[in-house]
Amino acid sequence: MDLTDKVVVVTGGSAGLGEQICYEAAKRGAIVVTCARRIQLIGQVKERCKELSGKEAYAFQLDISDPDSVDSVLEKIEEEVGNVDVLVNNAGFGLFKDYFEIDFETTRKMFEVNVLGMIYFTQRIAMSMVERNQGHIFNVASMAGKMATAKSTIYSATKFAVLGFSNALRLELKPANVYVTTINPGPIETNFFDLADPSGNYLANLGSVVLDPQKLAKAIVKRMGEPTREINRPRVMEAAARLYTLFPHVGDFLAGSIFNKK
Repeated sequence: MDLTDKVVVVTGGSAGLGEQICYEAAKRGAIVVTCARRIQLIGQVKERCKELSGKEAYAFQLDISDPDSVDSVLEKIEEEVGNVDVLVNNAGFGLFKDYFEIDFETTRKMFEVNVLGMIYFTQRIAMSMVERNQGHIFNVASMAGKMATAKSTIYSATKFAVLGFSNALRLELKPANVYVTTINPGPIETNFFDLADPSGNYLANLGSVVLDPQKLAKAIVKRMGEPTREINRPRVMEAAARLYTLFPHVGDFLAGSIFNKK
């Protein structure tokens, strides 16, 4: 897709992968709309996008877990920006802890942010795309949604849900020429792990497997407008996830040893 003057909406766009997706889309001439809770940070992302694209950019404060906040942002996008050509559902968080140490409030919040909010935010935009017979939706899931590991019980459950939702949605929207792509990254060098693993041990133990958010963002933006089922990174984890499906006992061994670094 030629992204010139195309409207690209990114949730969780204040930092990390979401921020880098905003910049890569802006470099290709898109009108970027970044949405996240941290208003000061998304304001900075907005200004950088304007510099990169030479076009207008937008920043809307969004709490994806709050339906009222979602409704408000969707109305602003419709009124101030217009039709959405590409939606990147990137907002989400995780917490790597023993299952018995995770309180239900954290579990509820993780599902509200990672799953329910994403589904609600997507619906109205997807309906508009179907009416226009064009559009592309990217849902950021995780390798944790393909190959669960210890201490990621709740996070993996949310990402399995994102993967299932995306697979069904892709089939529903295909006749309307609307594409749905699931992004399944392994660990990314971002502030996601400030909350998920405050000790910092997980990223340090994984070493070269850790992804560069800018490189991943480039790979994602490059696929905008192309019918792509999934983007899986890194390749070694993609191969392990395939083994996990084809050979469950081998998969459990890999998930419980090589990739169990929490």
